[in-house]
Amino acid sequence: MHPFSFATTAQMICETGSARPLAALCRERGAQSVLIVTDPGITRFGLLDDVLPGFAAEGVAVAVFDQVVADPPEAIVLSAVQQARELRAELIVGFGGGSSMDVAKLVALLAHPQCAQALPEIYGVGNAKGQRLPLIQVPTTAGTGSEVTQIAIITTGGTTKMGVVSPLLLPDLALLDADLTLGLPSAVTAATGIDAMVHAIESYTSALKKNPLSDLLAREALRLLAANLHEAVHNGQNRAARQAMLLGACLAGQAFANAPVAAVHALAYPLGGHFHIPHGLSNALVLPHVLRFNAPAASELYAELAPLLLGSQLKPGNAQSLTAQFIDELAALNARHGLPSRLRDAGVPEAMLAQLASEAMLQQRLLVNNPREIKEADALAIYQAAY
Repeated sequence: MHPFSFATTAQMICETGSARPLAALCRERGAQSVLIVTDPGITRFGLLDDVLPGFAAEGVAVAVFDQVVADPPEAIVLSAVQQARELRAELIVGFGGGSSMDVAKLVALLAHPQCAQALPEIYGVGNAKGQRLPLIQVPTTAGTGSEVTQIAIITTGGTTKMGVVSPLLLPDLALLDADLTLGLPSAVTAATGIDAMVHAIESYTSALKKNPLSDLLAREALRLLAANLHEAVHNGQNRAARQAMLLGACLAGQAFANAPVAAVHALAYPLGGHFHIPHGLSNALVLPHVLRFNAPAASELYAELAPLLLGSQLKPGNAQSLTAQFIDELAALNARHGLPSRLRDAGVPEAMLAQLASEAMLQQRLLVNNPREIKEADALAIYQAAY
């Protein structure tokens, strides 16, 4: 066994309705003022309506920053930090999808009274210093696992993204409440669910930091996600399926936070940056094609995961046969759940593929984790296969 370290969110509550007493949970942590970081859809659809009245009852001041957008730019982060400072917030809540939770992590760090760093100084691995404000994360999608990861992704230019990676970003508490996901559109449920599957798969095959604990989490995550994705997409009011998806996404997040993701994400990022394709869908579009490229180096591991994905539908065979069935099943998920299956169907022009391949190679932080080395020509061939 290779030496490894493992870090995750200090506490997790996995229970339907667990977000309702959010104010009391903030009060228990000594907070007198709280900033909730979220997106306009959360407020528009009333997902905070059962939560906000509790703050007055607990005597805790609360404000809502609801301007987070997908692929959040630096300006959004800085605006939220400014509001947190004006409120003199003593605790930050990330409430929403991965973008809201990522912004909340950075607000908790940059709005701390003793923070002396600017946002550009903390990009990269281990560059964030000092302390952060207490942080609670409440995911409203079952996908990113951001509630248990030490990374935040921000759009830094017109199309480029940067990550902040630091144990300081690990939240204090994650609340997994299926009630908050009941109204998700089926396409969002599908894309975020496949995103979580990608986290589990890439963690299980991560070249540098794969370890026994992340493996256990990745396997259980994939089992939960595969068993409940269809029901969550096609019968979205099923609380049991929704709660299982939240837990699966969380376990996958814990796995990849410690055994990082790789080429699927590296090739997905330029798609989001240029065409604002949601992150989960970007992953889903390139997933089977990256896995086919990886198969010569990772077939034994993919074969180990195949029974968790296919269950009784899996036909006996050698590692190559099991890997082929595994990848074919993943390739079928998009169409089965109402998502586009090809880059052309998601509005990506063929003339952009070479530029996408070039930009994907900038994601060396991720590519070093891939089980097979990817060069720019390989990335272009993968995009072409996905087109």
